[in-house]
Amino acid sequence: MTKPLVLIVEDELIIALDLKEILNEEGYEAMINIVSVEAAITAIEEHKPSLVLIDINLKNEKNGIDLGTYLLKNDRIPFIYITSYSDKSTLDKAGETRPYGYIVKPFKPADIKAAVSMALNNYKHRNIDVARHQDAVETDIPFILKQVISYINNNITEKIKVSDLAKQTLWESQHFNRMFSKYVGVTPYKYILDRKIEKAKALLTETSIPITEVSYELGIKSHSNFCNVFKKATGKTPEAYRKSALVNNKYLGSSN
Repeated sequence: MTKPLVLIVEDELIIALDLKEILNEEGYEAMINIVSVEAAITAIEEHKPSLVLIDINLKNEKNGIDLGTYLLKNDRIPFIYITSYSDKSTLDKAGETRPYGYIVKPFKPADIKAAVSMALNNYKHRNIDVARHQDAVETDIPFILKQVISYINNNITEKIKVSDLAKQTLWESQHFNRMFSKYVGVTPYKYILDRKIEKAKALLTETSIPITEVSYELGIKSHSNFCNVFKKATGKTPEAYRKSALVNNKYLGSSN
């Protein structure tokens, strides 16, 4: 499985390395040593990343907002600003480029994880996010699918059957699968699985509940099945993921 690539445009090496460590822990591939807008555009065109993290205050003629403007114009890749500035003037200028989030320095690992997950999730659902459409919506499909996704997110700890989701839309199962895949970008099954893995990561890093209970918390009755699915998605067993996350959090806590 190819890991999602995150481009880190940050000219402070220590911060870039911290970000890379956090993202690697979450199962992303991270590219650093990109310190200018020009180098970032070259890397974006060559590598086609899933997400770009941009330091607003780059020490060059062009700053991070210039890169955000470029990404908005092309509108192919979501991006998040990283900044030590939180004043209204800076945020207003940055907001005009419609980023998918902000991370304010100094940050915690949880800040990065939450912002990245939310940005990718929001970008994935841009086709059903009616608020992002400038033109009038001529179909009720986005509204229907948004309700389905809300149901999944609110019931992610339960066993969710795709056939039951289809019944909520009053569509037959094949049509539901086709519409969901077209507008969301993944199948209903894949979306449910991805959300369960995200929930598992949070439980493993933010709680101390036994790993056998984590699988039950997610509505997965077979512990071995949960471990296999988790390892396939992240490259690590739940035990290894929890252990490395604890070590990583201690290291980043001491460096920040």
